[in-house]
Amino acid sequence: MACYLRTLPPAPSPFFLCSPHPRQTNLSSAAANDPVRSVKANASAAEVARAGDRGANKLSAWTSIRQERWEGDLAVEGHLPLWLNGTYLRNGAGVWEVGDIAFEHLFDGYAMLIRISFRQGRATGAHRQIESDAYKAAQAAGQPLYREFAYRPKPATLIDRVSDVVGLITGTVITDNPNVTVAQLGDGRVVCLTETTKSTVLVDPDTLATVEKFGYTDKVGGMLQSEHPVVNESEFLTLLPDLFRPGYTVVRMEAGSKERKVVGRVECQGGPTPGWVHSFAVTEKYVVVPEMPLRHSTSIASEPPPFVEVPPFMVFHFINAYEEKGEDGQDTALIVDCCEYYADPSMLHTLLLRNLRASTGKDEMPDSRVGRFRIPLDGSPFGELETALDPDEHGRGVDMCSINPSRLGKKYRYLYACGAHRPCNSLNTLTKIDLLETTAKNWYEEGAVPSEPFFVARPGATNEDDGVVMSIVSDVHGDGYVLVLDATTFQEMARVRLPYGLPYGFHGCWIPGKI
Repeated sequence: MACYLRTLPPAPSPFFLCSPHPRQTNLSSAAANDPVRSVKANASAAEVARAGDRGANKLSAWTSIRQERWEGDLAVEGHLPLWLNGTYLRNGAGVWEVGDIAFEHLFDGYAMLIRISFRQGRATGAHRQIESDAYKAAQAAGQPLYREFAYRPKPATLIDRVSDVVGLITGTVITDNPNVTVAQLGDGRVVCLTETTKSTVLVDPDTLATVEKFGYTDKVGGMLQSEHPVVNESEFLTLLPDLFRPGYTVVRMEAGSKERKVVGRVECQGGPTPGWVHSFAVTEKYVVVPEMPLRHSTSIASEPPPFVEVPPFMVFHFINAYEEKGEDGQDTALIVDCCEYYADPSMLHTLLLRNLRASTGKDEMPDSRVGRFRIPLDGSPFGELETALDPDEHGRGVDMCSINPSRLGKKYRYLYACGAHRPCNSLNTLTKIDLLETTAKNWYEEGAVPSEPFFVARPGATNEDDGVVMSIVSDVHGDGYVLVLDATTFQEMARVRLPYGLPYGFHGCWIPGKI
């Protein structure tokens, strides 16, 4: 794990933290051993999706969307708070089958953007496929043509193999499918992206139309980026794993700009290629760069900063981080919280679609916890990793987290996440975790699959948990709805009925409405 000073100073001095790497895991092999399944030409997409599944269910969460776009009014059951005025956008996969090819992994699906707009107790909605080059090429050819997270087109000839190697080096065969994150920049522009830098696209938050490639104007370069940039009113901050000069570059971009500026860089400590960086954490003064044993696979300066070693870990999502202060008010350590899988990368295998679609009744969901790193700032070479609360409070499962955005980089009390009601093969509850009392409140409905719980603060609120939490849910009958919970009590306030069940999505953002 590496740590940089926060981006506010013009030239911060870095220091490095890493975990020991007793066992290196290749990202591509961890994702899937058989990333795609071909079927006979007369097989339908639905047959492809069902092929090989063990007792597959009909959850829309793991099923491709039935049409490319839709919009309309939504029925509300219960009562939406009148102050809830704005738009919730959520990004995620919408299509996992093209022609006779079915993707095997959840992360491979072509991006679909969802809009849920609230005003005066009413709701409207829409969804639309994002028109990436990868998606348009697949639709035109009747099969995927780009490398996705786990999928790789099978080369038919030696020339195809050579072209694939060249394309991997240049980035031309790597996807631009922006299916993970949607964020509103400080100047109001809305972008969608994934872990390839060329995936960043501008979208219209009202029509959901794909506007254009973002088009960075700098010469920073790099093919990869963190799927979770840190965005606020003044800047866009992200990490660029470097495959060719193994390391990590921290860059920032001011609101209204398309130019990324380098803040600093750290070299790899545990292997010949950088670790997978899905997300990272920031405090008010520091940027924390994680390096895991799970590494990118490829066939192809200044004085190094001091480093601090921490125990091995496996993390998709960091929750928050802040400085811990001593009695004299000086910073003594960094506290970095995350959704941690006990250093076990098998969750990537759990996310194979055939596993998610299965109904075996067995407990196949890997255990996870709220992991808390304590990183000393006194020059000590070792950091600590502990469990922030009893994992049984949230069913020994926690991921897809959100907090009150006003607490980003600061000491905080509450987090919202997906948890587990066991036995299960995926996260199937919503949980509100109180880190002060080390307790959790949980929402569960049998057979339902909720997605990321997103917190929206009540305008003018002073309490950290004064607001609502919303999640798009796929129910046991294949239908879908937006669940709205009171963030304080974690009790249901309303359900906004969707026209049909929607595929499981990843991450969202909130765009306040105009008063």
